[in-house]
Amino acid sequence: MKKTLTLLAAFTFVVQLASAQEFEVGSNVINVGLGLGGYYGGYDTSTQSPVFSASYERGVWDVPGPGVVSLGGYLGYKKFTYDSNFNNADYSWSYTVIGARGAYHYTGFDIDNLDVYGGAMISMRIYNGDDFNDLNSRPGATVFVGGRWYFTDSIAGFAEAGYGAAFLTLGASFRF
Repeated sequence: MKKTLTLLAAFTFVVQLASAQEFEVGSNVINVGLGLGGYYGGYDTSTQSPVFSASYERGVWDVPGPGVVSLGGYLGYKKFTYDSNFNNADYSWSYTVIGARGAYHYTGFDIDNLDVYGGAMISMRIYNGDDFNDLNSRPGATVFVGGRWYFTDSIAGFAEAGYGAAFLTLGASFRF
């Protein structure tokens, strides 16, 4: 948790040095990414996939400050395997996160091609696995900060940090 908070603080500081003007009411963006870290992977001999994720957001209203609020959805998936030397048993489990999220995009900077934002998500974590009775599906919540750099009018690279399905997600964004 301490590493996540340090990462969020560093990202927030860097974002303060940048600027953005790339998100507005009516903007539609799809993110596709790979995430690092996440829940329920604490075994030393386990292997885990990255978090495969996709999200959608739409700019829905301007707010004073200046900024734009977006609303959208999120879908993420992660799988773990564990090879036990103690009882010669192999275990695997996975979780899928389905969520609704909202973000505030700060538009007061003056640099083209950059979109910076922070937000929150409520979700349902759906677990599936072998003999792990304590991994019941449950609701969850998270906060995140992120940024996008547009290479063209419709394609960007993005990074998000937060305490959700993944601690750090990198990927591509598509605006339409």
